[in-house]
Amino acid sequence: MDQNEQPISYDEQRRRKVAIQRERREAQVRRNRRIIGGAVAATVVVIVAAGLYPVTGGFGIHKKGRASQPVHKEASAHVEEASGKKEAEAPKILEQADRLAAMYDYDGAVALLQGQKDYQGNSQMQQKVSQYQETKDSCVSWPIEEVTHVFYHTLIADPSRAFDGDSKAAGYNQVMTTIDEFNAITQSMYDKGFVMVSLKDMATVSVDGAGYHNMQRGEILLPPGKQPFVLSQDDVSYYHYMDGDGCARKLVVDQNGDIKNEYVNGDGTVEIGDYDMVPLIDRFVEQHPDFSYRGAKGIIALTGYNGVLGYYTDGVYKTREDLDENQVRYLQDNPDFDYEEQVEEAKKVAQAMREDGWEFASHTWGHINVGERSLEDLQTDTQKWLDYVKPIVEPVDTIIFAFGSDICGPEDYSGEKFDYLKSQGFDYYCNVDSSQYWVQLRDTYLRMGRRNLDGYRMYYHPELLADLFDAAAVFDKTRPVPVPPMG
Repeated sequence: MDQNEQPISYDEQRRRKVAIQRERREAQVRRNRRIIGGAVAATVVVIVAAGLYPVTGGFGIHKKGRASQPVHKEASAHVEEASGKKEAEAPKILEQADRLAAMYDYDGAVALLQGQKDYQGNSQMQQKVSQYQETKDSCVSWPIEEVTHVFYHTLIADPSRAFDGDSKAAGYNQVMTTIDEFNAITQSMYDKGFVMVSLKDMATVSVDGAGYHNMQRGEILLPPGKQPFVLSQDDVSYYHYMDGDGCARKLVVDQNGDIKNEYVNGDGTVEIGDYDMVPLIDRFVEQHPDFSYRGAKGIIALTGYNGVLGYYTDGVYKTREDLDENQVRYLQDNPDFDYEEQVEEAKKVAQAMREDGWEFASHTWGHINVGERSLEDLQTDTQKWLDYVKPIVEPVDTIIFAFGSDICGPEDYSGEKFDYLKSQGFDYYCNVDSSQYWVQLRDTYLRMGRRNLDGYRMYYHPELLADLFDAAAVFDKTRPVPVPPMG
């Protein structure tokens, strides 16, 4: 943005806010439909099929005695088939309701069962509803000031390629986590009762009469023994410099509609599988739905100077101007590169992720230190992010600062940088803090510290992670030690 350009108007803020709220509602509906599967739709089909033919003695089931009108033999067979489908669907409905309840969406589970045609005559469904309500009544409200937030960078799939002694190995050792470490940490946190929540569960946004965004305290209700946490991952762009270093190359949607990674082996062969946080968490939640609060997953923080999610979507790939050395080499090696195709593929992946509970955040376009840069630099960088990243992953109202920086110290936000970011639609702000939890909720923003779960933290400060996992037990023995210090 030009420094002389006026901040976004209140009307435009309101329009964007309405769009964000609509997208959230639609995304939640899509997530619930995915969780519920085709159960409800199948039940409707049964109802319609049975309703085509007049029968007595109840819904599509013949009792002793004659029907009031003759029933054609083929029609009777169709009704019996539909009735069989209905009976077969009942366990699926119960299974889907149980899954919703396992994810602490007790109201959703109750609504699903009470919405069934035969609910009033189904004692099993009624008993389930009573159980869900009883569990909900036992839940306690968790103080949002005591919610912890953990984060990772791109996970290392092959430590031998990442820690190979080249100029990048020390950085990987400091700030990255191996897949084995990640899986062990996830299991430990699950065993300790941690549950993923969204920043939106902690605080919601309302719009006042002037169109300004205001924050309202949320409520997180969990059964005793459970505790919420927020999960995020930085730099999910799969930069050029990471090629050949044992990390995933991109995120993709496979033929089953699942989010997976594309990974290139050392011999050049390509595999599709679970090679980074997103698909690993997805698989874990499939097996442990109680690890997710009402479908929440994590926040993916994105820069834009290469692109997003492994797709090269920054404008320089289109204009072929101001390219760096890696970008020049990539375009030379890929003469059939199609910029618009890259953007469309990235949008498909982002949409599938949103529908599955993932959220997105700005990590600044150029991975800049916002505390050290001028307001003009922040405006220029943010405009690039809004131009090239937000259209792919929107809606976005969260910024996770690069380098763990922030626009001020622990005092309340104020000043030109905050006013500018707020005017661009950012309501949630995250930095890095080693405390167990650091949350600052004010009328105009939610601010949260995050804890890095990486080689540096596990090696030098394992005591700061003891509430989450045993660092000594988790630490990957293939890591070179000592881990290089920061600075």
